[in-house]
Amino acid sequence: MRKKIVVLTGAGVSAESGLKTFRDSNGLWEGHDVMEVATPQGYANNPTLVLNFYNQRRKQLFDVSPNKAHIALVALEKFYDVSIITQNVDDLHERAGSSMVLHLHGELLKVRSSIDPDVIIDWKNDLNLGDTCNKGSQLRPHIVWFGEEVPMLDKAIEITQNADIIIIIGTSMQVYPAASLVQFTPTQSPIYFIDPKPNISPSAFENLIIVQKTAAIGVPTVVADLIDRAL
Repeated sequence: MRKKIVVLTGAGVSAESGLKTFRDSNGLWEGHDVMEVATPQGYANNPTLVLNFYNQRRKQLFDVSPNKAHIALVALEKFYDVSIITQNVDDLHERAGSSMVLHLHGELLKVRSSIDPDVIIDWKNDLNLGDTCNKGSQLRPHIVWFGEEVPMLDKAIEITQNADIIIIIGTSMQVYPAASLVQFTPTQSPIYFIDPKPNISPSAFENLIIVQKTAAIGVPTVVADLIDRAL
């Protein structure tokens, strides 16, 4: 039986493909206050601004490609049972070829009904006021905004609880509830933490392995080592 690897990814993975991280050092996202474009209140106050903001983010996706980190993770699937749990809303893991990707915070290439969160539609074009679902309600970005529940969290916890190995890439693991996932890792499971500026103590977990490299360099290195162990 193949070992289970759970990969937790954040903005640092997408950044190396040319997508900006969620917030710059000044607390802004693409020049906007996060509270204006990533909260239910912001959407209620100015839906046109919010829709246009995500239209621009959606367009950016078509100008970027998966990087070496995304591609390396695909190779693991030949030797391990791999699940990726990402905080990212892009589709770069899927485009690289990963077959099991769970998006904690939603997906840019999907929209959903404003009145029924289970009505989710694939969407690659601009989303405008007046675009409605089959129930007549305005469609909104399929993004989990601040203050909203994370519907995929329970599933993510279930996946993490069964991990033989954890790989954390490009995330500070300080944004909750996503940051709590690592607490559900089985005690004996090794945890690889790949980050050029790791903000985690070497003693934080019993089997912690810190790889102080960028995702595009560190992930292929770790993947190559894990494949060697599986051979």
